[in-house]
Amino acid sequence: MPRTMLKDEHWTRLDKTGQDWTRLDKTLDKTETIYKAYQRWFCSNKLMALFTLMIKDADLEWVFIDGTHIKAHQHSNGGNENLQSISKSVAGRATKIHLAVDAHGNPITFLLSDGTTHDVKVAPDLVDKVDLSNTEVLCADKGYDSGALRAHIEQAGTQDNIPRKRNTKSSNDHMDWDLYKARHLVENAFAKLKQYRAVATRFDKLKQSDENTVALACAYIWLKL
Repeated sequence: MPRTMLKDEHWTRLDKTGQDWTRLDKTLDKTETIYKAYQRWFCSNKLMALFTLMIKDADLEWVFIDGTHIKAHQHSNGGNENLQSISKSVAGRATKIHLAVDAHGNPITFLLSDGTTHDVKVAPDLVDKVDLSNTEVLCADKGYDSGALRAHIEQAGTQDNIPRKRNTKSSNDHMDWDLYKARHLVENAFAKLKQYRAVATRFDKLKQSDENTVALACAYIWLKL
């Protein structure tokens, strides 16, 4: 399709599905100039800073956390993958996004890890990135059932709403099951993020670049509010 046949609504769709740098609108600037500027933003974490500015009005009465796998494209191959939060398993190369959302399901912070590290091992670092001083409950699924994590959440100034696994002797008397049903909010946030091709599949080789890509998608969610 000739580039001149693309209308504004087509370019809007391409912003979500991805496009080649060489096919950018020539009226903007030289392709190489735009690409280099974009890389400077990544190196200086400008998109991470933008996301941070957008979340100042988050409703932290309840916080929900979870993780999701992201397939790593073959183009993201290169260098020491473990340092770039990429690992290989029988399912292929992957990265994990560990996300925290507020009471309305809006992203408030996230972490990247390799695709084979268990969520509960990353959870303490994720919890530390959120100010839980005014949070009543932090909610997660039974995959986060860990005594060490529960103690960490209590030390952070709130209580957990994490169900215990069936093979444990302790009861679930502490659970607010009505609030637990709202855990779909973090799943909904993942669904919104994965509408963006660069988030649904990792193309970035560097962890810092991928973090800024995810931050830009999170910021766009807040921009609509």
